[in-house]
Amino acid sequence: MGRTRTYEWEDPAPLAASIGRSSGLDLLRDLQAGRLPAAPVSSTVGFTLDEVEKGHVVFSMTPGEEHYNPIGSVHGGIFATLLDSAAGCAVHSTLPPETGYTSLDLNVKFLRKITVDTGRVRAVGTVVHSGRQTALAQAQLLDAADRVLAHATSTCLLFPLPAS
Repeated sequence: MGRTRTYEWEDPAPLAASIGRSSGLDLLRDLQAGRLPAAPVSSTVGFTLDEVEKGHVVFSMTPGEEHYNPIGSVHGGIFATLLDSAAGCAVHSTLPPETGYTSLDLNVKFLRKITVDTGRVRAVGTVVHSGRQTALAQAQLLDAADRVLAHATSTCLLFPLPAS
């Protein structure tokens, strides 16, 4: 018997058009408050932006069997997507207007398996260092008991955006 999952997302154009017009912190707060549409990947994977402060963000999701790999646990790419989002958005939260970023690398360490029995997980991203051209962030994936399920570091390239 097959299973299905249906989801919707909003047009990402308004979000893309707003990048660089305000600080990264203000943009992420607008996302969290629903004043801007979430990135479509958040609907695809099923995660939400729960906390936003300068240099610190938290995303969360409840793992489902639609996230499973062939061996019956959540696919590492799901972990990596959540951790990449947390680390990258932590960096984004520190950016002034007219500044963008992109990930240069992502290093993930998987420490525990995740299944539907794990329950809701949180990806906590923090900035470790921010310079003129690069920023380093880390993210931890935690269960409800604050056990570390996975850890990641990410280097991001910072660059000026054209004035709008």
